[in-house]
Amino acid sequence: MKKRLIPAALCALAAACTSSGALYESGNPPAVRMVASEILRNPSPTNLDGIPAGKVKWNYTTGLELLAIADAGRMYGIEEFTAYAERYFDTIVRPGGEVLTYRKTKYNLDHLCPGRALFELYDRTGDVRYKMALDTLYAQLQAQPRNADGGFWHKEVYPHQMWLDGLYMAQPFYAEYAVRNLSGGEYEKAVDDIVNQFVVVAAHTYDPATGLYRHAYDDSREMFWCDKTTGQSAHAWGRAMGWYAMAIVETLQYLGVDDATQPMVGILNHIYEVLPKYADPATGMWYQVLDQPGREGNYLESTASAMFVYAMLKGVRLGYLPAELGGEARRLYEKFVDCFVKENPDGTISLTGCCSVAGLGGRQMRSGTFEYYISEPVIENDCKGVGPFIWASLEIARPA
Repeated sequence: MKKRLIPAALCALAAACTSSGALYESGNPPAVRMVASEILRNPSPTNLDGIPAGKVKWNYTTGLELLAIADAGRMYGIEEFTAYAERYFDTIVRPGGEVLTYRKTKYNLDHLCPGRALFELYDRTGDVRYKMALDTLYAQLQAQPRNADGGFWHKEVYPHQMWLDGLYMAQPFYAEYAVRNLSGGEYEKAVDDIVNQFVVVAAHTYDPATGLYRHAYDDSREMFWCDKTTGQSAHAWGRAMGWYAMAIVETLQYLGVDDATQPMVGILNHIYEVLPKYADPATGMWYQVLDQPGREGNYLESTASAMFVYAMLKGVRLGYLPAELGGEARRLYEKFVDCFVKENPDGTISLTGCCSVAGLGGRQMRSGTFEYYISEPVIENDCKGVGPFIWASLEIARPA
């Protein structure tokens, strides 16, 4: 029987306590409560991420959260959730396969991320426009500008730059497309290319002093924000490394672990060996500027923490991380809920402590300094945290 969660029922779930126990005692799993809360806050999926009513945008943040919402709908058998996600893609992918507001010639890796939901939509509906859109996105990837070592540029307007964020935007899509559509030598070449993206960015962003990976690097050494010797940005930003950890786990789920992908497994394990050193001792959570724990002005940031917890839970379940980390991953999930998830008077729940946005260069001349990262707005319910929190909650709900 399909379950339904209506606003009246949700409103009855209000509780005064903000602990993880209260979420479970409410009678609905945290993933279900968060999705239902988001739908109440954003009755139209096109309005996610603050997009004004009447507008539509092909947007990686929207696509990320809707993929998580659809996953929750499928796991719990709640048709309203999957239908909500589908409404966005049904609106933005036109009958001829064109995607509104998308332009291939921008060569923006961010624009590949929302395409991931189209694989399942095409499987379920057989609607050829979704396959046409997928092929268009793959064509962008095939023509994406690269550095000499094969690393994809993050965007056409950011020449020679690789950002850790970009690994999540492109590689899970690339891997799923390859598994579904390529074979033989063509598939093997794609796998080698995918793995190379992870290896190249690791080599260029690694900071031996901390063991962390910096937000980005500029292969040309020309950008004002980079070190002129290494090309690296100034800091390891929490969410950038969160994107990177998620990218490894979600790419490996398609490619599997073998000799070809073993370097990715090694990078993932290194990340989780180093991360505890930079966590807040009291909460177990991580800071906005990851390599500056406890520094005045720095703060515990939820989107990065959600990504780290989710990737850890999934990495353990799929065997990419040691099984003995499973208990710690579950403990960190509970810590995350205690730290960042709050009950609202109307019975919804919210994710607090989200960095709204951060980047490098661009029109805003973003410097990548400590002062820059802590100056960006802190908001609630950012898609980039809500999606990973839903996924982490689904991991917790899976049978041990």
